Formats: sequence, structure tokens, C-alpha cells
Amino acid sequence: MTTTSQATPLCQLADIPDGNAIEVEAFVNGETESLMVYRHGAEARAYFNVCPHAGRRLDYVPGKFLVRSGQIICAAHGATFTADTGDCTAGPCRGDRLRAVSVAVIDGVVRLAGA
Repeated sequence: MTTTSQATPLCQLADIPDGNAIEVEAFVNGETESLMVYRHGAEARAYFNVCPHAGRRLDYVPGKFLVRSGQIICAAHGATFTADTGDCTAGPCRGDRLRAVSVAVIDGVVRLAGA
């Protein structure tokens, strides 16, 4: 089990505007991956930066995401995901979901958890 001191830091929670997301790169499952980290108040959620519909990145330009009222919108085909759960609620992959990455906010730092 990973201890708090060993959990890989991704970013400062304050770096993410509340209700929005940023991109970070992290070493996950032996690979360097692009992650989208979404902030909701004092909490953060992280997902692989990949739409399940066609495997394209979610951002419309590197690091910039369409996030509106708690919904993440894939720039390529308009799939809409609930930011808190990653569930697709509209678009070509309705019923699917984003691949979550376990994170924890510890002392204002978003860190990979359980890795």
C-alpha cells in the first residue's frame, strides 16, 4: 500500500480553477500518460485524457478542456461526461465512462493514490 509520503504529486489543488480541469502527465501502470484532473471544491477527480468513443484526447488544444456546469465535453465528437463520476450522459458513447485514476488531495496537493 502506498503511504502518503510516497504518493506521486500531480499538481496543487489551487492550480485548478474550481469547476474546471487541467492536464498533467503522470507515470501510471508503467507508462507516461496524459491525465485530466478536475476540481470540485476541495476535491479532485482524475481521468485518462481519452474519450472512450474513438480513443481521441478530450482536450480541444493541449491542456484545455470544455467543462460546463459539472459536465466534461469531448472536443472531437461532443460526448458529454459527468465530471464527478466520468459517466457518459450524451453523445456517441452514452452509457460508457471515462477511465478514472485514483487520486487524493493531501495538504492541498493532488496526488496519485493507491499506485
